[in-house]
Amino acid sequence: MKTLIKGGRVIDPASGFDEKTDVALVGTAVAAIKNIASDFVPNVTIDATGCIVMPGLVDLAVRLREPGHEHEGMLASEMAAAVAGGVTSVVCPPDTEPVLDEAGLVEMLRHRAEQLKQARLFPLGALTRNLEGEVLTEMLHLTQAGCIGFSQAEVPLANTQVMLRALQYASTFGFTVWLRPQELHLGKGVAASGPLATRMGLSGVPVAAETIALHTIFELVRATQARVHLCRLSSAAGVALVRQVKLEGLPITCDVSINSLHLTDVDMGYFDSRMRLNPPLRQQRDRDALRAGLADGTIDALVSDHTPVDEDAKALPFAESEPGATGLELLLSLTYKWAQDSRIALSQALGVVTHRPAAVVGSAFGNLAASAGRLVVGGAADICVFDPQAAWTVEASALRSQGHHTPFGGYELPGRVRATFVGGQLAYQS
Repeated sequence: MKTLIKGGRVIDPASGFDEKTDVALVGTAVAAIKNIASDFVPNVTIDATGCIVMPGLVDLAVRLREPGHEHEGMLASEMAAAVAGGVTSVVCPPDTEPVLDEAGLVEMLRHRAEQLKQARLFPLGALTRNLEGEVLTEMLHLTQAGCIGFSQAEVPLANTQVMLRALQYASTFGFTVWLRPQELHLGKGVAASGPLATRMGLSGVPVAAETIALHTIFELVRATQARVHLCRLSSAAGVALVRQVKLEGLPITCDVSINSLHLTDVDMGYFDSRMRLNPPLRQQRDRDALRAGLADGTIDALVSDHTPVDEDAKALPFAESEPGATGLELLLSLTYKWAQDSRIALSQALGVVTHRPAAVVGSAFGNLAASAGRLVVGGAADICVFDPQAAWTVEASALRSQGHHTPFGGYELPGRVRATFVGGQLAYQS
């Protein structure tokens, strides 16, 4: 199969390439950029005039919820949502049903994802059995089944000794542990601590819930030298701590969600359950620090924090509703909006959803490691074509995910995905 993507503005954030030109695909790889052979005869031609041609997005936080055999439609819906959003590689936390704590479950999920021929799936294995208790999973077996790292998802480890053992084991084999920094007891509230939560009578989650957990993780990393990826920082204090330990040279990476990057606790309005998120939305000073940290490289990646929640779980009083929001189809537009709001160069902004998250995963991408998140000759033809001039209004009911709840419902956002290629195959076109 030969494809020609013609007349677009080709941007590869990793190399800084930014030029209006053509891209040729042959089979699963990028055959040429700019210097297209005169005898190249494509089977398919995509007119990308006025569009950006860029690497497919790499999203490090995509929950698939219930991928068991009785939920065949959900996995298909979420993977279709991914390619509609220009996302070609998704990292799935282990908090599925059943939990990804056995090799057989991981292999089943990966097989079903491959059959869909949409986005590439990279699962995280559970760090402990069923994400609870003190029994570590068989990390080596899970890695052999395709896991790229290990996580507790949203379940904090109560026992520091267990975390120490896990990091020691991970360090020995070169595994990465993905942790959401939240102290178990302080993190049980439903809104960020502050004047607004107090006035609304909502139980608060103080910044200390994040910083105490961060200090514990950093001390254990110093002791073990294990690689740790911190999932979804939410506070200015957390950003400052990460910046400090990165200067120290600790093997730490981190991400932030589109929700925390764009919204604050004020957006909760009058108990709007669409804003019931985890981590909770914090104050403007926290959002400003997160934006600055993403721009200066302290924060490595921007993620959708995609969490499909059904209607019944959201149609409850704010404190009782299930936290989470759909985000796969919004990631690119909200990245572009951040670039516009912060006056950041487009190539730099696109880096936080392409090569920078790919670098977090690194060699765990396997054969894709050298080209993931990049648009290079000889690399995988995972490509997103989007129209930066096409504004669109977020209509929750029109989203492809089975979760239709988003705090950005009704927002007008810039940039619309026109086509997504995964391994040279056209997986989505609008």
